[in-house]
Amino acid sequence: MLRTVLTRTFPQLSRISACQYSAAAIPAPSTQPDVHFSKLFINNEWQDAVSKKTFPTINPSTGEVICQVAEGDKADVDKAVKAAKDAFRLGSPWRRMDASHRGLLLSRLADAIERDAAYLAELETLDNGKPYAVSYMVDVPMVVKCLRYYAGWADKWEGKTIPIDGDYFCYTRHEPIGVCGQIIPWNFPLLMQAWKLGPALATGNTVVMKVAEQTPLTALYVAHLIKEVGFPPGVVNIVPGMGPSAGAAIASHMDVDKVAFTGSTEVGHLIQQASGTSNLKKVTLELGGKSPNIILSDADMEVAVEQSHFALFFNQGQCCCAGSRTYVQDSIYNEFVERSVERAKKRVVGDPFNLNTEQGPQVDEEQFKKILGYISSGKREGAKLMCGGGVAADRGYFIQPTIFGDVQDNMTIAREEIFGPVMQILKFKSLEEVLERANDSKYGLAAAVFTKDIDKAHYISNGLRAGTVWINCYDVFGAQAPFGGYKASGNGRELGEYGLDNYTEVKTVTIKVPQKNS
Repeated sequence: MLRTVLTRTFPQLSRISACQYSAAAIPAPSTQPDVHFSKLFINNEWQDAVSKKTFPTINPSTGEVICQVAEGDKADVDKAVKAAKDAFRLGSPWRRMDASHRGLLLSRLADAIERDAAYLAELETLDNGKPYAVSYMVDVPMVVKCLRYYAGWADKWEGKTIPIDGDYFCYTRHEPIGVCGQIIPWNFPLLMQAWKLGPALATGNTVVMKVAEQTPLTALYVAHLIKEVGFPPGVVNIVPGMGPSAGAAIASHMDVDKVAFTGSTEVGHLIQQASGTSNLKKVTLELGGKSPNIILSDADMEVAVEQSHFALFFNQGQCCCAGSRTYVQDSIYNEFVERSVERAKKRVVGDPFNLNTEQGPQVDEEQFKKILGYISSGKREGAKLMCGGGVAADRGYFIQPTIFGDVQDNMTIAREEIFGPVMQILKFKSLEEVLERANDSKYGLAAAVFTKDIDKAHYISNGLRAGTVWINCYDVFGAQAPFGGYKASGNGRELGEYGLDNYTEVKTVTIKVPQKNS
């Protein structure tokens, strides 16, 4: 079942043997991988927190502690920023390094991650709860592709010569911004680390990264690989810690030149404010979403049902771009709901290390309780619970795949980001109506439309206020294509050539010459 979903969304998986995830396709996982690194990584050294404090990282499948991790705070961020600032000083090994060699280091990092793919997938599943098959076949390969993509850009991010008037020679330089603070979320720990590191390092910046306290383990192992492949000390620094302490220290630090954050819109507001009250550091934000997924009456029903299921339930529903408002045209609404409920009831929830599992646990107890609260809200406000709605296991943070029908736009479950396996299905009549309703949200991260009519597809995609629109597909990502949001879903773009802009200062240099000639 999982293979079918992944194959349709990630075509590269179609090359896997037709049998269900054979040992030849995916190595058998260790369900208790050793944790090798749990300290702060500063200046290419493993360090305890200045305070000596630690925090537990939890296995969401069981609720049990995996290990204790060093808890960085402001004092540790200060140390990391100093290391990054020293690594960025004029004449440093990093600043003097050829751009092509920066690209070579990124390529070597991608190779090392690919070499250790099985272990990283095991660790990701242990700490995050996502199915091991997804960690191994989707997350890790996308990390490798992202780093290799930006490795290729390192010596191709060029300035221009500009023919200004007069006897002058004018050119631009693309220069790194400097020390970049990066704060990444827990839903795709490895992948979000790569999205941040790739463009920052390709363009010659140094990094202080705060990883999510729920999922610090794979990022720390990648830090070990960063040192192994030869990045100079201080270029990348990894500080596990809490948002209100370590994260806030990065956002307000006077020696951090830029901050990139992926997470909630609420925290995005705080980061913007911290920039404004400190040094006006550059800010890029990839925030929340409540993405509309529009199913027209002429859509291929089988494809629309399966892709809409994937759009919402992939990664336990913990996707910022999840298709969490499914708008279905009235003439096919009943059939779509019936088929979607049938599909959700077949979804395999359980041990994420089992290769048949499609859905693991939510990331932690806080998220688990929050989602159950939204389910209660949906029932209380009059939505029709079609399936699921409860806890799916005796221990751990498992929730049943849940579908609500007869959802109205003003219901809490249709307005707020649930970030869990809860699908809302709404009915519409006309294209104009659904466009107006789809855009009636503070968010604008992603959207989709399913139709066989190319004119309708273009009309709707042009009218949607969203940074990404998928047509007859969902959650299709490539390192080459930019991703980011409109409105309260953030600002700036990650991935693609556009992603380099956010880590670049453009310097104009004008030289007086004796005589200019064309």
